[in-house]
Amino acid sequence: MLDETATPITAPPAGNRLAPNYHPLQVVLAHGEGSWVTDTDGHRYLDFLAGYSALNFGHRHPALVAAAAAQLDRLTLTSRAFDHELLHPFARAVTELTDTQMLLPMNTGVEAVETAVKAARRWGHEVKGVPDGDATIVVAAEAFHGRTTTAVSMSTDPEARGGFGPYTPGFRIVPYDDVDAVDEAIDASTVAVLVEPVQGEAGVRIPAPGYLPRLRELTETAGALLVLDEVQSGLGRTGATLAQHRSGVQADLTTLGKALGGGLLPVSACVGRADVLGVLEPGTHGSTFGGNPLACAVGLAVVDLLRPGDLQARATELGQEMAERLDGLVDEGLLARVRTVGLWAGLDVAPGLGLAGRELCERLARRGLLAKDTHGATVRLSPPLTIDRADLHHGLDVLTEVLQDAAR
Repeated sequence: MLDETATPITAPPAGNRLAPNYHPLQVVLAHGEGSWVTDTDGHRYLDFLAGYSALNFGHRHPALVAAAAAQLDRLTLTSRAFDHELLHPFARAVTELTDTQMLLPMNTGVEAVETAVKAARRWGHEVKGVPDGDATIVVAAEAFHGRTTTAVSMSTDPEARGGFGPYTPGFRIVPYDDVDAVDEAIDASTVAVLVEPVQGEAGVRIPAPGYLPRLRELTETAGALLVLDEVQSGLGRTGATLAQHRSGVQADLTTLGKALGGGLLPVSACVGRADVLGVLEPGTHGSTFGGNPLACAVGLAVVDLLRPGDLQARATELGQEMAERLDGLVDEGLLARVRTVGLWAGLDVAPGLGLAGRELCERLARRGLLAKDTHGATVRLSPPLTIDRADLHHGLDVLTEVLQDAAR
């Protein structure tokens, strides 16, 4: 049951030395198991964020913890100066799961995106014949690909971008879900089109059904690559192993992260065509920790969880139930709009409630439910794919009650 008495702490620790680059809800967590977490005062919360999909399998999934514990007793890091026994099995397992040909392991999602950008540019130079330094990549407005200087150079978010110039050149930003704008932006210098199949940070923005297939056609016609950032949308969140597969599309390069580490440690990868990733010869790109034995052990266990397909089916089934409940809140006038795909939703609070997304999340936390706002009046829901059906509906009950209280 939800802890109705859960009250987040309000004061930061004395002598705080942590840089203020985040504005978290004032909840200090100490323990997690499955879909539940407990704070330092013993209050329990139902986690409806799941680490922005990094915790697709919940907190401390037994199979993932066991895989990590076993590997801790054997070998944790070699650097890529040496090979290890799990690296090639990890690459084979992930590429088979995603129907791709080759994998380059990294750590964080943004590193996977940087890998895709570098591979696309080098491929454009060596294979397509674009002069070195002239390659362009078409990207989408309101996207989120991480926070490195290259990633924010693709961004239109003033918070992520402002004050960090000069920006990396070579990106052409067009509106999301606008095929004509992409078509107009492509020219002989274009080496890739890079978008999210679903824009997560923007509030779970879902494009029209024909968007990805048309991008696939445009890039093939132009002799450019289609690169899809599935750091948030991939590995079961949308009800498919990859969100792109819902549209019958296979990207040339796909970035993976978050859930690939099972919520235990950072694990990411860029997967795709062998002839594209193959342009990155020894010395051209790398990572000391990328593909380390501990990461590979956990990643292999993640693949084992996803290979049967039951978690993807569960995300579809429970996502339909969540969508029906949320659509009912729109009918009641408590939400302005809802966007759902799989077990993932973006909620726009009805303007008449006078309730910002941050305030709604604070009220939910006081009732024992954790979610996260974005862009003002929008709240994202991404509970673990392993959540109990009863817990899912408890959480939706709390959301309903908090919105109804605000409407009174």
